[in-house]
Amino acid sequence: MSSNIPVRHYLQFADFSADEYAYLLQRSAFLKAKFKRYETWHPLHDRTLAMIFEKNSTRTRLSFEAGIHQLGGHAVFLNTKDTQLGRGEPVEDAAQVISRMTDIIMIRTFGQDIIERFAANSRVPVINGLTNEYHPCQVLADIFTYVEHRSTIAGKTVAWVGDANNMAYTWVQAAEILGFKVNFSAPPGYQLDEKMLSPQAKKYLNIFDNPKDACRGADLVTTDVWTSMGYEDENQARLKAFKSWMVNDELMAVANADALFMHCLPAHRGEEVSASVIDGSQSVVWDEAENRLHVQKALMEFLLCGKL
Repeated sequence: MSSNIPVRHYLQFADFSADEYAYLLQRSAFLKAKFKRYETWHPLHDRTLAMIFEKNSTRTRLSFEAGIHQLGGHAVFLNTKDTQLGRGEPVEDAAQVISRMTDIIMIRTFGQDIIERFAANSRVPVINGLTNEYHPCQVLADIFTYVEHRSTIAGKTVAWVGDANNMAYTWVQAAEILGFKVNFSAPPGYQLDEKMLSPQAKKYLNIFDNPKDACRGADLVTTDVWTSMGYEDENQARLKAFKSWMVNDELMAVANADALFMHCLPAHRGEEVSASVIDGSQSVVWDEAENRLHVQKALMEFLLCGKL
């Protein structure tokens, strides 16, 4: 790593400014265009990405591994079950060792405190590939997808229908930084924790008891599974509690006529979203999934090279 690039981490959406996001979105478009033209671009030649997984993954692993390869680098996959982390090695010690052997690290784990402890002891940038609290890479991809299809997200309204999970909290952070509104709706007992919201969050957040009201006039409607990883024991209770929070044609009908639908996947048709919506004309879930690749390339390039 160049010595004149300060070590920065990407642990939650609030870690970057609006100007930096403007750059990352522009850079994502640049890198995606190169990908589509089969143009070689290797700014991270000979750099190594360590990918540490404590939670299962499809899109996160594939997008980071393919992404670092397309930028000229190499990925090393580490499952905590197969490493000393799985046998009780302190997170702080693992960070000291892994960051001496690699150039950048992505972690997909449970508690946000784990990734923060790791970053505090790392010599190289650390990226949050998902924690229980936040999923910044996914929301960055979602916003890039919206910009591709509809231009700027500033001043728009995003309807979140479903659990107060890592995606919901990240959307609220993004709204504060980029200047849009989040309409949130979840059943009783699954509301946002005010302790996880900034003092400014209420300026950008509207909470609705009825999911249809949350979707009214929205420019983007988005949701996630009702039972996130780590909460499987609650699945039956959640299926019952969330049964009226399916994003279906009725909810999409009250959103703006050109509203988009997004889902970070994997999806359960007939639960949080109807097949007619996720497979319908307003859905951009496949573009959204692909764009994980391109925004993460822009992110890794930015953390290792600065603005180019």
